[in-house]
Amino acid sequence: MVHLARLAFAPNPIPFTLLHIDTGHNFTETLSFRDELVHTMGLSIEVRSVVEAMRKREIPEPKLKFPSRNAMQSFALLDAIQELNIDACIGGGRRDEDKARAKERIFSFRDHEGTWNPLSQRPEPWTMLNGRINPGENVRVFPLSNWTELDVWNYIQREQIALPSLYFAHERLCVELPDGALMAYSPYVRLESTDVLVERNVRFRTIGDMTCTAAIPSMAASVEEVITELNQTQISERGATRLDDRISEAGMEDRKRQGYF
Repeated sequence: MVHLARLAFAPNPIPFTLLHIDTGHNFTETLSFRDELVHTMGLSIEVRSVVEAMRKREIPEPKLKFPSRNAMQSFALLDAIQELNIDACIGGGRRDEDKARAKERIFSFRDHEGTWNPLSQRPEPWTMLNGRINPGENVRVFPLSNWTELDVWNYIQREQIALPSLYFAHERLCVELPDGALMAYSPYVRLESTDVLVERNVRFRTIGDMTCTAAIPSMAASVEEVITELNQTQISERGATRLDDRISEAGMEDRKRQGYF
C-alpha cells in the first residue's frame, strides 16, 4: 500500500514523501512500478516493514491458506506516523469502494492513538474542510473521496497516466476458489490437495497483497477497454476482489478503527 504523506511538523519540512507500508506479500509488478516511479519523478520514499512491526508486538504469522498480513499494516503505519511526525497522510480511498469508506470525510480525523471513530468525524458542508489538529493527532486525506472507479479511469485516459501492468488483462496462473474467485498463485499460498490451478486471462481492479487480492476474468488490455468493461459491471472493485473484506460484514470498518488506512 502506497500513500503520500505531508511532513509539516518536521524541523526541515519535506513537501511530500512517498510512504510504502511493505507487507512482504507484494506483487513483483507493484514493487517494480514503485521503484521506477520514485526514480523518474525524483521522489523521497520511506519504506516500513509490517513484519518488523509484528515482531515488535510479538504477533505470530497468520496460519491460513492465504496468510494475509493486510490487517497488520496498521501497526507499521502508526509507527511511521509517530516516528516521522506526520500530520496528514494522503490516500486514494473512495466512498464507492466499501460502506465503511462511505463514512469517511475528505479530511478524516484520527486521534493521538491513530483511532478512527466515524461518529466523531467533522461535517464538510459545501466542501469546507477542517484540517485543525493538535500535536500527536493526524488526518487521513482522501482527495478522491467523491470520485468513482469510472471517474478515475476517465481521468487516467485523459491525462495518459502510466499504470502497473496488473490493471490490464494478462495470462496468469491462479488458484480457483469454490466461489469462483481467482487468486494469483504465489509462494505465499498454502496449497491444499484439492486446489485447482488454472491459467486464465485476468486483470486486477484493485491491487493489495497477493494473499488477499483476487483477479477478475478479463480481456481488457487497454484503458479504453477497461472503461467499456466498467460500464457493464455492478459491483465495486473491493467487493469483487478483496478477500480481506469478506471476513465479516464490518471487516473494513473494524480494521479502520484500529488505524488501517
